[in-house]
Amino acid sequence: MDWRTLPPLSALRAFAAFAQTRNIVAAGDALGVSHAAISQQLRALEGHLDVALLDRSGRSLALTTSGEHLAQALQISFVGMIEAVEAI
Repeated sequence: MDWRTLPPLSALRAFAAFAQTRNIVAAGDALGVSHAAISQQLRALEGHLDVALLDRSGRSLALTTSGEHLAQALQISFVGMIEAVEAI
């Protein structure tokens, strides 16, 4: 595993929170940060991956196909991490 290619965990958490809530303000509330911090992390993640994860063409944000794929993978991964930590 090449850890250097992995995006920052804070950006992945922000994206996962947004994907779960579908709302930047709610994602910020879930993580205890501002909606501006969530927006910044989402843009940073897209920049790191060099792919659009969000469709910003309408009045609200929607996940792209790539965004849906990443959201599903992160959901599984974060649930697994939470379960492992709780088991310890």
